[in-house]
Amino acid sequence: MIDQDEQLRLEGRKILIVDDDSEVRAAIDNALQAEGALTQTCGDGNSAVRICEVDPPDLVVLDMMLPKRSGFLVLEKIKRFDKAPYVIMVTANEGRRHQQYAEALGVDGYVLKPVRLERLITLAQELLEGPAEE
Repeated sequence: MIDQDEQLRLEGRKILIVDDDSEVRAAIDNALQAEGALTQTCGDGNSAVRICEVDPPDLVVLDMMLPKRSGFLVLEKIKRFDKAPYVIMVTANEGRRHQQYAEALGVDGYVLKPVRLERLITLAQELLEGPAEE
């Protein structure tokens, strides 16, 4: 039997979840915590930037459409920080142009809503662990 602790894929990783939809935020929060992540949440772009300045997370799960400051503006700002976190943008917008713009700003992952939580967790784990060694 495998020890429960060995199965936690995001153990001890600080992850900020930014989404203006409280149900989406809660679902992602619960899924990441179940994998051992230390999560923080907020519902607008300005709060996200403040949190990243004061207590930088390892990873940000960032909604594109946010009040006060769009996900694009948050991404642009936090990717300039010395200790820039990884960023996975989540969006219901299927436009390729938006994804290309996010990639130009330095996004590390791009996931369409409705978010498959298993896919999000796997992507977060891959980013935080870095490239696999052969």
